[in-house]
Amino acid sequence: MRNKKSHFSLYALTAAALVGAPLIGVLVTGQPIGRYLELPPLTRYVGHEPFNGTVFAIGTGVFISVVLFVGFVLSKSLLCRGDGEQRAFPWWGCLGVLVVVSSWILAWNRFSWFADLQPYTFTPLWLGYILSVNGVTWKRSGSCLVIKHPGRFLLLFPVSALFWWYFEWLNRFVQNWYYVGIDGFTALDYVLHATVCFSTVLPAVVSTTELLKTVFRFPGSSRAVEEKDRRKTSSLWSVPLWLLAGISCGGLAIWPNYLFPLVWISPILAMTALQIATGRETLIDRIKAGDWQFILLPALAAPVCGFFWELWNWQSLARWQYSIPYVDRYHLFAMPILGYLGYLPFGLECHLIATGVMGFFPWVEQRSVLRDTRRFDSQDSVGSGGEE
Repeated sequence: MRNKKSHFSLYALTAAALVGAPLIGVLVTGQPIGRYLELPPLTRYVGHEPFNGTVFAIGTGVFISVVLFVGFVLSKSLLCRGDGEQRAFPWWGCLGVLVVVSSWILAWNRFSWFADLQPYTFTPLWLGYILSVNGVTWKRSGSCLVIKHPGRFLLLFPVSALFWWYFEWLNRFVQNWYYVGIDGFTALDYVLHATVCFSTVLPAVVSTTELLKTVFRFPGSSRAVEEKDRRKTSSLWSVPLWLLAGISCGGLAIWPNYLFPLVWISPILAMTALQIATGRETLIDRIKAGDWQFILLPALAAPVCGFFWELWNWQSLARWQYSIPYVDRYHLFAMPILGYLGYLPFGLECHLIATGVMGFFPWVEQRSVLRDTRRFDSQDSVGSGGEE
């Protein structure tokens, strides 16, 4: 219990530092703090650099390298065909598909009778997606998060809202995305509506990760990282990681045109520092163990969700648009093509938050289903529909 309390204090202090770090950058540059607190966020106050061919070429090289690497790692995996049992698609999965289709039609059209509700199509779209993906997972494996772990799954919704609000906070200092169609929202309307929308992010990414685990199997991924091996990573490493995360967050307000990719990197640094300091398993440990399933599938789940986020956002009334320095060209929907790289670290962040938070509360099993990679190597696995 004492460790739980000390860990909670460490998490709270880290969160407070990461939230406050950009404000220090604002004070350093002498900018007014008030504009960063505007609700809803309508003012455009960050000037972005125009498209630069050299930077775009370098970014394209990185993009191609990442795609080739991911393709190489996936080529080492085994394609799964589920557990071999024939199951009907569940009724609630069908309901999810129906909700997606109907919400998509309403989101992209401007029916006069639906005008008052037009800005609110995001949440039903994603609730439908979550049900649909869990339905496919259940059909393939006989289990899914919605059915097997409903308590843990519901916990993801409030956590998700807080989680994405933090990225909204970081975006205030770089303004890489902004919202249109929200002019009529009061501050309270915006906070309530945005919080409900943000609550679907983690459940969507985690559900997609679980679906991918029924498709790809990585030999050797079930090998656990022993505690004695984790201790080889000295807790002293957490200090420079914390400092680097804090400095990079603070730098967003000072050099937004140069440091904007750190919006997606800084949280990983902070999470890794926390894992090291509390003796938990880290991404580095999993990489050392050769467990690419733990790393790659969550990283891939976010771009899968990202495709649908960008697709459904494209023609919606209340939507976001992008303004990204140097590479704002060649769009897939509203997103510049190189912007999709940001989804990869974001997927890992979703995974780390989900496993970390769900394991913290005493009424939740200490071992998250997301970390139970042995499911594909046991008859009592999620894939075979058995109980752990």
